[in-house]
Amino acid sequence: MKTIPITAVTLAVATLLGACSPDKPSVEAPRPVLTAEVRYDATREANRYAGTVQSRFEVDHAFRVGGKVALRKVEVGQFVREGDVLAVLDDADFRLAEEVARQQWTVAVAQARQAEADRKRLGSLKADGSVSVADDEHAYSSAQTAQASEEAQARQLELARNRLKYTVLRASRSGVVTAVRLEVGQVVGEGQPVVATADPGTPEIVVDVPEDRLSAFRNAHFKAALASAPDEPFDVALRELAPQAAAQTRTYRARLKPVSARPLPLGATATLVSDRVVADVQVAALPATALTQVSGHPAVWLVQHAAKEPVGRVQLTPVAVHGYRNDLALVSGVPAGGEVVIAGVQKMAPGLKVALPGPALAEANLTQADTTQQATR
Repeated sequence: MKTIPITAVTLAVATLLGACSPDKPSVEAPRPVLTAEVRYDATREANRYAGTVQSRFEVDHAFRVGGKVALRKVEVGQFVREGDVLAVLDDADFRLAEEVARQQWTVAVAQARQAEADRKRLGSLKADGSVSVADDEHAYSSAQTAQASEEAQARQLELARNRLKYTVLRASRSGVVTAVRLEVGQVVGEGQPVVATADPGTPEIVVDVPEDRLSAFRNAHFKAALASAPDEPFDVALRELAPQAAAQTRTYRARLKPVSARPLPLGATATLVSDRVVADVQVAALPATALTQVSGHPAVWLVQHAAKEPVGRVQLTPVAVHGYRNDLALVSGVPAGGEVVIAGVQKMAPGLKVALPGPALAEANLTQADTTQQATR
């Protein structure tokens, strides 16, 4: 038997393997990434506050005298006009007091007239010496005292009449009744709030501002939205900011009115957003997940690709961080319009080939498939 040399066999196997190998090397598959476009704007600060809708004019009505409630004429939610009767007290005692004051005033008037007549009579007798100077002075003093007593009783009668009128509680201005704190038969005290009204035509957003945000709050621009319509924000303007913090919460109450008149349901929950320019430095707001580090300094992965190209390569680019806003980082140092990787930055490497999201990613996958097919032919 003839022996085949080992070298010849090895050469034959190598030739066969070479014939089965592809003509071109395998193509690197681009890694899909999620990116965000870099857009620069002035540095801004936004804060959110929870508030409620309240009327600018809220009135707690109270009787100016105490007594037993005889009539209640309003219910919560009822609209009342200025001067409408809200409630009435039992006025029997007040009518008696008025009658007593009237009688006392009548007596005082009679006494004043008598004293004045006596003074005039003695004055006519003084000329011929029939009346002494002392008697004349006494008559004049008595007339003055009686006149003052009459005026005092007239004021007492007026006060009694006023107290009788105070037994009827009337609305001081038009509005909606928001609270009723009395019932027929209840005895209420003088000055005790019993009926609250609010003017629905003057709604405001009321929020409490922490002390550390007070200076920024004064110079901000505001938008508000109701919890029932969060997608319909509207502009509001600061009308009033409390000069002193509340004793319990240590916050400052702010009241903001709509820039354009609009109806708002009283008591509704509202969200207030304050926005202001912090500095003139132009920054880009990127998700905080886009940040990584290079030599201990912040950096981002910038995708370098030609225009309209679906794939590119990443490059580590140092940035300056100017602050944070919720889950966003305010940075500069990246070219405007560039694409920055915002997810999976820990898996990036310099020069790594990546595919842009959306239609670009689909196009990159299609291109990769075609290239692979051509390479295996």
